[in-house]
Amino acid sequence: MRVIVVGAGEVGSSIAASLADEHEVVVVDVDGDRVEALTYDLDVLAIEGDGAAIETLQEGGLAAAELLIAVTDDDETNIVSCGTAKTLDDVTTIARVRNTKYLDTWENAEGALGVDVMVGTNLLTARKIASIIGLPAARDVDSFADGTIQMAEFELAAGSPVAGQTVAEADRFDDLTFAAIICPDDEADCEEIVIPRGDTRLSAGDEVIVIGTDEAVTAFSHAVAPDDDYHDVLLVGGSSVGYQTARLLEQRGIRAKLIERDPERAQFLAESLPKTTVLEADATDRDFLESENIDAVDVVVTTLESDEANLLAGLFAKRLGADRAIAVVEEGSYVDLFETVGMDVAVQPREVAAEEITRFTREEHAENVAIIESDRAEVIEIEIDDESVFCDRTIQSAAADLPGGVVVGAIVRDGEFVRPRGDTVVHAGDHVVFFVEATALEETLAKI
Repeated sequence: MRVIVVGAGEVGSSIAASLADEHEVVVVDVDGDRVEALTYDLDVLAIEGDGAAIETLQEGGLAAAELLIAVTDDDETNIVSCGTAKTLDDVTTIARVRNTKYLDTWENAEGALGVDVMVGTNLLTARKIASIIGLPAARDVDSFADGTIQMAEFELAAGSPVAGQTVAEADRFDDLTFAAIICPDDEADCEEIVIPRGDTRLSAGDEVIVIGTDEAVTAFSHAVAPDDDYHDVLLVGGSSVGYQTARLLEQRGIRAKLIERDPERAQFLAESLPKTTVLEADATDRDFLESENIDAVDVVVTTLESDEANLLAGLFAKRLGADRAIAVVEEGSYVDLFETVGMDVAVQPREVAAEEITRFTREEHAENVAIIESDRAEVIEIEIDDESVFCDRTIQSAAADLPGGVVVGAIVRDGEFVRPRGDTVVHAGDHVVFFVEATALEETLAKI
């Protein structure tokens, strides 16, 4: 099918790359340099122009398109692009927005604004942060099969009890699958992504991806870092992401503190978050942080308006004794930098949005999608049908028809977890969660 992507930034480029192999993709952007770069990098038609303008959409072949995805950094442009497309053709529209007021309007009026699917970046980012806080030691967390299954990514610290063990020794949990190991860049004798066997040895610095029930993943988290637990949470910045994160933590029974410098914003937050302690102060004020016992904080989350401020506030809090730090990072190229210089987890809103939109574009194949390590792999949930290579076959038998780099992580049948073993027979209607390396994704989706 023809897909028009409005916006050639990080989100748009990521979505275009994920769709280009299977669909005819047109990317529209006002920035000529971005358009030129995409022309060289991807097999897509790139057009320089305003995606909210009728003429540009017509030039992009809207009449033949089935899907329009508007993902610029401007909410209004994205909404207008969708609305304009709807006036011209019966095309499915997806809009990315930051401001939750648009999301609230859309959710309370079906079909409002000419948008079929609205993706709220700030809310999704807050959910990601809250999920990580709920699972100490994890770098990334995603849920599948209506919350029955979790995928989590852990980096093994040098002092972790699991570091140095084989997978067989570390795998003490019946309802858990070791899906993959991502080795550190400086480990020359290790492939970038390793599909583990029982004798595969886990090393400090490895990033381990596991899939299993909530209870099993939580138990593994405590095995990775027995002393990690988040009781004292400090949020720095009362931005939309900070506010949404605090609200989600309240719903989970976690009473956080939130620092906001602006008096009016702090007043609003205090009135809106009854179970959160809101403090009007400067998060870089050493005397204030020490008076608030920063050295007892389990995790600090920085959600300020700039990447540089988030990095500074997070590192400063850690220097004064905070145990771990999570930062919101807008610029994709900063993610590795943040984690290299001392931040424990960097959450990028653009990547979270791209992941959610990719899930919608894959609905023909996948129920849910999680992107691993900037598109190096995906964890996908598939409802097995009669045409699947897995239908009424054992996992071992079906796996022989798939490329390397594919792991069956979990099976949910009629809402109940089924342990995936080589002799497990998969049936139509089962929800199966797979880990798939990027190089194997296209062939795997075609078969499962």
